[in-house]
Amino acid sequence: MSRTYNRPRDCPFPTTLYTCTKLGYLDLSQNLFVGELPSDINGLSSSLTDLILSANNFSGQIPTSIGELKSIQSLYLDDNLFNGSIPVELAHLSDLQTLALAYNNFAPQRIPAEFGNLTGLSFLWMASMDLVGEIPGSFERLIELQQLDLSMNSLTGNIPNFIWNLRNLQFVYLLYSNKLTGVLPPELGKHCPLWNLEIDDNLLSGELPEDLCARNALASIIVFDNNFTGKIPESLGGCIALDNLQLQRNRFYGDFPPGIWSAANLSTVMLSDNNFSGTIPDKLPWNLTRLEIQNNRFSGKIPSAGENILVFLAGNNLFSGEIPAILTGISQLQSLQLGRNMISGSIPDEISVLKFLTELNLSNNQLIGEIPASIGSLPVLTTLDLSKNQLTGNIPVNIGNLRLNFLNLSSNQLSGQVPFAFQNQAYDKSFLSNPSLCSSDSALSLSRCDHQSKTSNTISPGVRTMIIVLALLLFLIVSGFTFFVIKDYKSRKDEQNLASWKLTSFHTLDFNESNIVKALTDENLIGAGGSGEVYKVAIGNRSGEVVAVKKIRSKTKMDSKLEREFVSEVQILGSIRHTNIVKLWCCISTLDWPRRLGIAIGAARGLCYMHHDCSPSIVHRDVKSSNILLDSEFRAKVADFGLARILVKAGEPCSVTAVAGSFGYMAPECAYAVKVNEKMDVYSFGVVLLELTTGREANEGDEQGGLAGWAWHHFLTGKNATDAIDETIKDPSNLDEIVKVLKLGLVCTGTLPSTRPTMKEAVEILLRCNRTSWNGSKPQAEHDIAPLLCSVRGSRHKSDSSTDDDLDDCNV
Repeated sequence: MSRTYNRPRDCPFPTTLYTCTKLGYLDLSQNLFVGELPSDINGLSSSLTDLILSANNFSGQIPTSIGELKSIQSLYLDDNLFNGSIPVELAHLSDLQTLALAYNNFAPQRIPAEFGNLTGLSFLWMASMDLVGEIPGSFERLIELQQLDLSMNSLTGNIPNFIWNLRNLQFVYLLYSNKLTGVLPPELGKHCPLWNLEIDDNLLSGELPEDLCARNALASIIVFDNNFTGKIPESLGGCIALDNLQLQRNRFYGDFPPGIWSAANLSTVMLSDNNFSGTIPDKLPWNLTRLEIQNNRFSGKIPSAGENILVFLAGNNLFSGEIPAILTGISQLQSLQLGRNMISGSIPDEISVLKFLTELNLSNNQLIGEIPASIGSLPVLTTLDLSKNQLTGNIPVNIGNLRLNFLNLSSNQLSGQVPFAFQNQAYDKSFLSNPSLCSSDSALSLSRCDHQSKTSNTISPGVRTMIIVLALLLFLIVSGFTFFVIKDYKSRKDEQNLASWKLTSFHTLDFNESNIVKALTDENLIGAGGSGEVYKVAIGNRSGEVVAVKKIRSKTKMDSKLEREFVSEVQILGSIRHTNIVKLWCCISTLDWPRRLGIAIGAARGLCYMHHDCSPSIVHRDVKSSNILLDSEFRAKVADFGLARILVKAGEPCSVTAVAGSFGYMAPECAYAVKVNEKMDVYSFGVVLLELTTGREANEGDEQGGLAGWAWHHFLTGKNATDAIDETIKDPSNLDEIVKVLKLGLVCTGTLPSTRPTMKEAVEILLRCNRTSWNGSKPQAEHDIAPLLCSVRGSRHKSDSSTDDDLDDCNV
């Protein structure tokens, strides 16, 4: 008999299950259980083989009586709040094959040596448990072990050599925070069929073993942030299954084995901060998405890279020759760093096709010619560094249209006037050592442009006549405007004086505060919420842009402290750039399932960027369907940051205490939480997922009060998930995907914040649901996709060999 038990409210372990005398499988994971496990938990059925309690809020000591459940084969206690010591009585479970204790608050302690008695154990997950000391010698008896995960602890000493002789060992995770020392034995790889080796962020030394890939099964070698040295074994060139190679920040040297580049599945290569030399093949693997080789001694020509490359960092090497034209044709490229090399020639004009490029660094090279105007058409470029080259000519005016966070064109031979958009204090270091450049703003420390003395005698009569006519026209316009202001003075008396407004720009703007304020009328109102109104404003500039303007209301008087906090926060919001956090025009249409899934993925990526890639992190606090705008191609853009707040570090002043959000989308803890965190956004995003899958609105929950309550009630009462799905998208070919996204929405709206996934995990799950991400391969098993069935973190460790790096800081 098997049973999965779900409860709608916080509650203790259900001891009524003791009456199920034939219970064989019990999964209570991802629920809302709290409190201590009962001391008589051995009262559960003696036939029980699987006990899964992952991702709840159980606390206190793990009862020793759990060791009396002699038939247990799988025991999952991970992702809870257990404390105290690890009961050695677990070693009495002689049939145990899977043991997961990770992510609990145990007191610092050694790994119980008694665990060596679990000779049938194949899966051991003890990550982030505050373990200390050495790996016990008794583990030599774990001859059936396939996966060993002791990551994120404080282990010391050598990795015992017998570990590498365990004949079934496939996955080894000893990464992060441990302080393991010593060298890897030469025979590593001969006796066990390793698939994943992750031992990064330790104090290991010596060379990589020659036979590391002797079984040809190794897919992931992650050993960065250690003290490894020597050459990379040539034998790794025959590692045909290699997918992820991370050797950065060690002391490796010598030529890099050319055979490695032939691995058909190679997607990530990170070799930075070593002393590698030699050349890189001109043609790289088609599947390669990230290549980081900066701070080495690679030479020869810049490789043309693979067609799917997203990140190419090759700065501070000895590359020479010109930038290959094919490199500028990789349309998905996001970051290109080739600074501090010996690259010559000109910057290819074809660089304009890199529409996703956010960072371009070609500094400290030998580039000549003019800066191509096509750089000004890169829509999301935020960092541009062309300093210390031999570039000539004028700076293209359209580069001033870019929303740059960093610009450096210094130490070149540029001439002419600096574009007006850059003539301010923010760019005072951007144009140094260009003797022929001039500016009308003294803040740039350049010679002043004085065209009048050189051209006044050459103005033709026709031009003078035109100037006079324009001056008269301007006079008439000003006079008419003045008359209108005087006539309308009384009706505008209650409006705020524009002179008191202070416009703080974070990007180059061709409009001012008056363009905004005069358009804040009822005719332009497109939405309103608890914190203010949103207006659609036609700027009236040359490009005809239309923007959304949030007018924020506050009952609190804006004193100097609040003003400083507000300015600090909006400065960070103004600096972030991401393809899914750019406000674009909204488009309303009937949406089929593929478009709805695309919207979910786009919005998730935007929130993931805010939570995990911004420093400090940003909480939106008002995630809802109306704040996810769509462009003409139905790409989702997270909008309206009127309530967004910055997550400050511990010990710093914090202003994120006010209740905020919209009805139907607010997490339950908003009613009592002192401070906000990212899990509030996750809850709101979960409601959006429920809207996309059910077709209901957030406040449409019948007697359950809201959509989240209605969905949970539907699920907990045993109704079929497909009955909740919007009829307009209930296509049999998409049904599995829709159900999985619906379940993700349920998990995201869990009552306890600790049970909700992070936005990184949500992005990963949604991408797995997206058929286009499978590339024709078989989709993952349901327990990898539906967090309702098991712990999100637990399932990833148990059955998926990918690493967190696959998420690529959310920019997947």
